[in-house]
Amino acid sequence: MNRAARACALALGAAWTLPNTLIGVIGGLAGMTRGAQCRWQARDLALVFDRWPWGPGGAITFGNVILHTGDSLDVACTTYARRAGLCEDAPIRLGDHERAHVYQYMVLGPLFLPLYLLCGGISVRNRFERAADRYALRGHGWWPWAVDDSTDGRRS
Repeated sequence: MNRAARACALALGAAWTLPNTLIGVIGGLAGMTRGAQCRWQARDLALVFDRWPWGPGGAITFGNVILHTGDSLDVACTTYARRAGLCEDAPIRLGDHERAHVYQYMVLGPLFLPLYLLCGGISVRNRFERAADRYALRGHGWWPWAVDDSTDGRRS
């Protein structure tokens, strides 16, 4: 895809997911009253609120906003499958996992949250989470209905 087409696709995706992004901005601004720090992370196509004061730890994405409880998205974390004891995946970069969710939001827009919840919410069974882990591990495959490129060809 040429540069102009990519810029157009990114702009359309950001506009399409704007309602989700607004949820994230509201959450991020609320977090700033308790010490969260805001920055633009071009690599992840997101406004990132670090040191977000609520939640069990980690990050959550809403559109083009990532709410993160730590100091940096450049930290290693485990995949959902490894955490569930299903495999021995290598650690992944948290920011790469969350970037996959940004891409998913930009394609699905307002449909993302209902589909995400219908697929199981925050769990190893959720195809959105498995796709985000796959993307963080391999650098591709962020689409939740993509054919897994493992040797058995299973859908994820």
